[in-house]
Amino acid sequence: VGDGHTIAWEVSGASDGIPALVVHGGPGRGSMPSTRRYFDPAAYRIVLFDQRGCGSSTPHAGTPGPEGVAALDAITTDHLVADIERLHEHLGIDRWLLFGGSWGCVLSLAYAERHPARVAAMVLLALATGRRVETDLLTRGLRGWFPDAWDAFVADLTTEERAGDIAAAFAERLAHPDPAVVDQAARAWCAWEDAMLPMYPPNEAFEDLRMRTAFARSVTHVWRHGSWLEADELLRDAGRLEEIPVTLVQGTLDAGNLVGTPWLLHAALPDSRLILIDDAGHGFSGDAMVDALVRATDGYRSLRPASMASSTDGLPATPPGRH
Repeated sequence: VGDGHTIAWEVSGASDGIPALVVHGGPGRGSMPSTRRYFDPAAYRIVLFDQRGCGSSTPHAGTPGPEGVAALDAITTDHLVADIERLHEHLGIDRWLLFGGSWGCVLSLAYAERHPARVAAMVLLALATGRRVETDLLTRGLRGWFPDAWDAFVADLTTEERAGDIAAAFAERLAHPDPAVVDQAARAWCAWEDAMLPMYPPNEAFEDLRMRTAFARSVTHVWRHGSWLEADELLRDAGRLEEIPVTLVQGTLDAGNLVGTPWLLHAALPDSRLILIDDAGHGFSGDAMVDALVRATDGYRSLRPASMASSTDGLPATPPGRH
């Protein structure tokens, strides 16, 4: 895809099915085969890919030393949007459904707002828009909820760093030439990630040195740059998606609710419906969340894969509200 990067991708399901792209979160987490389960394989042509710097894509941000740090040089929102468009053209797809959560929600919105003609529908969860208020909440705002975990998280930071851009302070440590400094920072970042997402058990993937380093480097790289988005850009430009049906699925215990993200996004998207899932947090947690996501993709099965001409044909049967 340029800049010395290659991206890994796969296609499964029906070869003549409705194209659907899964945009993974993190950033830096890589695609997960389990996300195929949210689609009927008889109806969908399911596309998974690993964004730059993670998963099976190369170079990998978890590589020790300067090579891993250099892997971040050509990773911006613009680069990732361009990669999605290149994959779209490579696969010969007209329009596809986008499915993404957390950072995957941010990147899906960025792609859709820049290429609305390429998008037939969207299913978004763990809602995020890349605003600084969202990332500040996750690095500092939740310290009152998890005080002991937050103290451990910032234990190696100076007082000035704690008061400033915490993601930038960690990014500097994650680029340090000493592997011990890098791993200590990666472990601290990933431990905080687990602590502030209490609906999950500890993420076993973080036990892998390469994965946790790539994850911590990627997240801090994106957050310190404000996702390369103007303030409120994705909310401001959501009107470009006026003919695209969007299903928003959000847990009532998701920390992003504290800064109003689900309701702001629902209000900004002209053709959206918001489904709130009680007792669910950030991501794919709980049977009710899984059920809502499957019903959302099932509701779009009437989209016509040949032309995908009418976005309104595939509106989900699920009404707005709580389920």
